[in-house]
Amino acid sequence: MKELLEGIEYLFVDLLFAPLDFLRELENESWWAANSITWIAIIILIVALGYWMKQLRIFDQNGEEDKTQTSHSFLK
Repeated sequence: MKELLEGIEYLFVDLLFAPLDFLRELENESWWAANSITWIAIIILIVALGYWMKQLRIFDQNGEEDKTQTSHSFLK
């Protein structure tokens, strides 16, 4: 059982978290480079939110939105 737990430790500590260790070391040299993953995620989320809002507007203008009282009373 001990070998199984050590194997799980090796998987997470030495393999899966290795990129995060690299980013931690990189932060001492360049804050922007170390936080590039965060900035990329923020940009992707802003684009996804814009696309979602555009699709909601299209469905609302076409009258395809289900606004019956059976779903929620505040959709009148």
